[in-house]
Amino acid sequence: MIQAADDRLRDEVRLLGGLLGEVIRDEGGQDLYDRIEAVRQASVAWHRDAGPADAARLEKLLGELSLDDAVGLAHGFAVFSLLANVAEDRAGKRRAREQTAAGARADTPEGALQRLSEAGVSDTAARDLLSGALISPVLTAHPSEVRRKSVIDRIAAVSDLLDACDQNDLACSPEVLMTGLRRQTIILWTTRLVRQAGLVVQDEIDTVVSFLERVFLRVAPDQLADWRKRLDAPDLEPFIRIGTWVGGDRDGNPNVDGAVLSAAFRTQARAALRHYLDEVNALGAELSLSGSMSHVSPALEALAGASGDRSPHRADEPYRRALSEIYARLAATHPVLTGQPAPRAPSFVTDPYAGPDAFRADLAVLRDSLIANHGAVFADDRLARLVNAVDVFGFHMATLDLRQNADVHERVVADLLRVAGVCPDYLALDEEARLGLLAAELASGRPLFSPYATYQDETLKERRILEAAAEALRLFGPQAIRTHVVSKTDAASDLLEVYLLLREVGLYRPEDPAACPIQAAPLFETIDDLRASRPTLERLLREPSALAVARARGVQEVMIGYSDSNKDGSYLTSTWELHEASRALLQVTDAAGLRLQLFHGRGGAVGRGGGSSFAAVVAQPQGTVAGRIRVTEQGEVIANKYGEPDVARRNLDALTCGVLLASLKPPVDETFTARHGPTVAALSRASMAAYRALVYETDGFVDYFRAATPIAEIADLKIGSRPASRTASTAIEDLRAIPWVFSWSQSRVMLPGWFGFGSAVQGSDMDELRTMARDWPFFRTLIQNMEMVMAKADMTIARRYAALVPDPALAERIFAAIQAEWDRTHAAVLAITDQTALLAGQPELDRLIRLRMPYVEPLNHVQIELIRRRRAGDDDPRVREGILLSLNGVAAGLRNSG
Repeated sequence: MIQAADDRLRDEVRLLGGLLGEVIRDEGGQDLYDRIEAVRQASVAWHRDAGPADAARLEKLLGELSLDDAVGLAHGFAVFSLLANVAEDRAGKRRAREQTAAGARADTPEGALQRLSEAGVSDTAARDLLSGALISPVLTAHPSEVRRKSVIDRIAAVSDLLDACDQNDLACSPEVLMTGLRRQTIILWTTRLVRQAGLVVQDEIDTVVSFLERVFLRVAPDQLADWRKRLDAPDLEPFIRIGTWVGGDRDGNPNVDGAVLSAAFRTQARAALRHYLDEVNALGAELSLSGSMSHVSPALEALAGASGDRSPHRADEPYRRALSEIYARLAATHPVLTGQPAPRAPSFVTDPYAGPDAFRADLAVLRDSLIANHGAVFADDRLARLVNAVDVFGFHMATLDLRQNADVHERVVADLLRVAGVCPDYLALDEEARLGLLAAELASGRPLFSPYATYQDETLKERRILEAAAEALRLFGPQAIRTHVVSKTDAASDLLEVYLLLREVGLYRPEDPAACPIQAAPLFETIDDLRASRPTLERLLREPSALAVARARGVQEVMIGYSDSNKDGSYLTSTWELHEASRALLQVTDAAGLRLQLFHGRGGAVGRGGGSSFAAVVAQPQGTVAGRIRVTEQGEVIANKYGEPDVARRNLDALTCGVLLASLKPPVDETFTARHGPTVAALSRASMAAYRALVYETDGFVDYFRAATPIAEIADLKIGSRPASRTASTAIEDLRAIPWVFSWSQSRVMLPGWFGFGSAVQGSDMDELRTMARDWPFFRTLIQNMEMVMAKADMTIARRYAALVPDPALAERIFAAIQAEWDRTHAAVLAITDQTALLAGQPELDRLIRLRMPYVEPLNHVQIELIRRRRAGDDDPRVREGILLSLNGVAAGLRNSG
């Protein structure tokens, strides 16, 4: 079975690669095709032997490339990586279907419920858990996603063509398939893969909304309907809630303001409402039932009777008249929420809906009448799916988080207090003095802000974005914005400052703090912050204001950051400190009579918490999931996990299954933590020491990093809408974790995903570590993720990046240290897993990585050559384009690099 699956995957890769080769010859010329093939063959030979002759041949080929050829070569391999990903995704779908049929996968609904049943957990328990659950993938915009929406759409078109033939579409003959694939490949080849201008926030909003519109609007309602059937729970409330940061995350992004926040909601609402309008229009064409030939409910009769539709052709068609009224009200709602008229005008004018609940209620009248009078065949149809969509998405489409750095909040509060004459120097106060002052202000109804006073620009900007948030809540309801994340939280006052600012725009009311629609959520990012998270949260929940907001919800949300903690202390230390902080935070919320809702700030790369979401959720400490979890989905991972409906559905189900198993299956984590926790704690300390010795204590490391990776190009080429660093500093501490990890991924070192582990386990009891890797989900997931990222690393290519460092002695000294730690870590992972090669225990993943690496490596070589030219002073725009293309292609090939 595996061999057959591998053969089919290879056949599809060859098919798509062959078509691309033909297109390159026809569109780019035989000479370009020959050069691409020559570089590919030289790259494979160099990688296989890495001898002087192979290296010289590769260097000669690269050095002789004209700029046009270099750009064409980067473009060709980048396009191939995208097409290979289509074949790989389709192989994953086939594999999932086969394993589901065999009952082999715990990350499918069948498999998860079967495992719960075997553990003595009933479907009733699963239903009860999901009835109060919140499972929220939160889509964020980050510079590791460098693809344009136009490219993502073309890839989807290729996948759709192949899927149609799999489904035995009568219109899909081999000739039709090849013609369609060739057409899409030509369009893809002649489409710019990268943007010519830098991104603005609206571009990122549009990209995220395209996924919401094209994928989530279809998938999430169907998933909800399926789980309702499986658990015999027709009234099960939506538990999947899609979130987004794009347009509300202003931490270090000066381009996000009140106008951008409002634009984000208008864009989201436009997508939701136009989908609903199309569906209502389609239902109007379909539901032609005559009142003289069928019974209708009194409610439906009343709704049809109140309709402004006076057409004599629909006089005896109550469903159509009701739908005309619904369409007209929805069309009237469109300009209120989006600022634009509905794309198709209604036949009469009426009042807009006050909110999605009223729209849903009208739809429910139709649905209930159809089921009551014509049976259950109408319980799962287009109308039912539309009702489900409204349940999940409302008019706001996705819940948008606010986020800002604690340093900004304290400066804004200090400005307000100073101008109001309350406190001349808030920043000089210690923590307890700040808390006392903030508590007094939160108990007072007197506003601090005066429209006649003069404030810092930062203060006015923050006020405007919170005013925009208040307006969004008024227009879209409480699901529009639920959380204000506070980056760099290290004190309880950081959260009370948010409530004070919310009071200034009327969202926090001293007489009824429980009614505050937005909860301030701390983000603990660094190792020190994670270690101090328990006392910080304890102190916060002693404040009546924060406790009232939490008790009204029954939960306190806390965000934990994988990226900065990793950059701060190593992958092993970050993973362990997150584990321990989660356990400590649970004890705090338990003592306060609250539920803990963890928001996991994970990225795509292992160094930023990436890897299997299902495995990560199942490996969470006992009691920390309990049916509620939020997880960021960032960069290229959004397209990889949610780029097309089948893949998105599989990932949403896997997340749901992980939550069910982590919440209901008999726990094992506390037993293993008690037994092996001291061992991991000791390993963590040693790993952090080794990591920090390299990254923060080695002379010249910053210079090495900035020369031996494409970090300068990532920063200068403006891939994302916000700067790569929070400040103008070049220090590692001030660099954002995303470009930090992305740079190491591009240069194929993958350092954040493994460095320090090899040194840490020197002299350890390997039998104990093997037992931990076999039986403890936390440690098993850690090792598997590390294996995966090391399998994608390539130290021979990394050495070529090191040659970009101007000081050869510095390059050799630091690369030697990295290589030595790589060797130690590689040997340790093999010893712990009892394997002779990485991923020997994960053969499917191993084959997938091996399949694509021959086409990723040439992109690395071209990237190195173009970086060398750029740094030598070649400012030709084609150099920039080629580097961007190579970044694009390597990210596509590695799939979880940012």
